[in-house]
Amino acid sequence: MKKMYFIAIYPPQEIIEEVKVFKRDLAINYANSKALKNEAHITLFPPFFREIELESDIHTAFQKINTAMDPFTIELNGFGSFPNTKNPVLFIRPEENSHLTEIYHNVKQQFNFAKYSFTPHVTVGYRDLTWENYLKAWEKYKEQKYQTRFLVDKILLLRHEEQWVPIAEKRLEK
Repeated sequence: MKKMYFIAIYPPQEIIEEVKVFKRDLAINYANSKALKNEAHITLFPPFFREIELESDIHTAFQKINTAMDPFTIELNGFGSFPNTKNPVLFIRPEENSHLTEIYHNVKQQFNFAKYSFTPHVTVGYRDLTWENYLKAWEKYKEQKYQTRFLVDKILLLRHEEQWVPIAEKRLEK
């Protein structure tokens, strides 16, 4: 049986709750409910399928990720979007951060079987967001202010079980 996994950074619960306010707005006013299913996070390695029998290999690779670095702060500042007509995405933008890029590269050293571009973001709207509703939502959100920061002191390995469930964590520490 195959399961889906991914690696991410999760903000503290109070920021997850703040982001849910934006996701609820998109669900109510822009017919975009899919984003409500996932909690706010920054993806370090996108979802992938593996046989559940091979999960120990995933854990082994996850534990090999180099996290010998001091915890660092991520600043979230305003909104951005991927204006793809087939699958538009509305997100909260993290400020440029060399530590975030470094941890991404460290993840990529162990999880290098998928090619993807790293554009860190916290998704607010996607999947069932139509192009028309994206354009309306973007009109509102492109000028919307939202600013916060949080300490990143660990990365998480998650498995999909109706929802994403953390199955391992790796602390950042020198």
